[in-house]
Amino acid sequence: MEVIAAHAGIFQVEVLTAQNNADLLIEQSLQFKPNAVVIGNEGLYEKVFQALDRHDIKVYAGAGALASVVEMDTIDLVLTALVGYAGLWPTIKAIDAGKNIALANKETLVVAGELITSQARKKGVNIYPVDSEHSAIFQCLAGEFENPIEKIILTASGGPFRGKDHQFLQRVTKSQALKHPNWEMGAKVTIDSASLMNKGLEVIEAKWLFGLRNEQVEVVVHPESIIHSMVQFEDGSIKAQMGLPDMRLPIQYALSYPVRIKSAFPRLDFADYPSLTFEQPDLENFRNLGLAYDALKKGGNMPCVLNAANEIAVAEFLREKIGFLEMSDIVAACMDKIPFITSPSFEDYVNTDRETRIKALDIIN
Repeated sequence: MEVIAAHAGIFQVEVLTAQNNADLLIEQSLQFKPNAVVIGNEGLYEKVFQALDRHDIKVYAGAGALASVVEMDTIDLVLTALVGYAGLWPTIKAIDAGKNIALANKETLVVAGELITSQARKKGVNIYPVDSEHSAIFQCLAGEFENPIEKIILTASGGPFRGKDHQFLQRVTKSQALKHPNWEMGAKVTIDSASLMNKGLEVIEAKWLFGLRNEQVEVVVHPESIIHSMVQFEDGSIKAQMGLPDMRLPIQYALSYPVRIKSAFPRLDFADYPSLTFEQPDLENFRNLGLAYDALKKGGNMPCVLNAANEIAVAEFLREKIGFLEMSDIVAACMDKIPFITSPSFEDYVNTDRETRIKALDIIN
């Protein structure tokens, strides 16, 4: 919203959505005057309607409305920023309607990457990555689309527990895990970053976004978060995209692509970062990244299982029902117990997601 406000002559908000934050939805709607809004929680419909009806802003509610509103003729680009599995169906509907996608919801490609990318090709729809790492790869590939990639290197900050051992991680609290050293994010993504699951999900997303083989996606820990990711080409040359950790830049790039719009964002001063460091991820103490690679290698519905189990595990950790390391145990157990489907349909993804969530809760309880 800050990016759009800074370039009001270029962008216009047609639709805004929220799940539970009715107050912010109302506030932003009064500022940006969208054509329509959707509040996912139907119990909050009346509150939003009463606040916006007199301003000639259409108000809808519920998951069905969320999936339908993306089909409006006046929409050119849909920024999908819903958290988790919830982003899958609205994104599919937007692609079916021929809308270009600015994708901030990595779980959509994690759960159903093959389905999403094939449908986007069929409809002639572009998917512009918004995650900072995937945006970095996308930017590095500008002008290089005919040059084969040898591999991509996704950078990870390492989170707040980089270098900590198993004994320390057993005692980690929710408040500790919610303190990311470099980025300000929502609770779910912050916990995923602390456990390295976020990087695992990004590995799977990158495979589908850039049409890569599993072994072409590498992860390196880079605590300063200045290099957002890199591409290595077949001649051995590596291109990196750098900048301060500020999500407004990848958002603006996705909204304005292929044009770079002038911004007032803070600039990187190399004097503030006299050294940049890199290290290998700790797969022994942070099992989630390894589990994500396992799910990617197996394919089929296994990444869907990984994602659903993780969403339940994170939610229960945030409720302080399980410990930090138990999240990986739950994901691993679900990957072992949920039936494997080699070539899943959309219905298979839906059923896998539901079955995995039930199984994860059974394991916890």
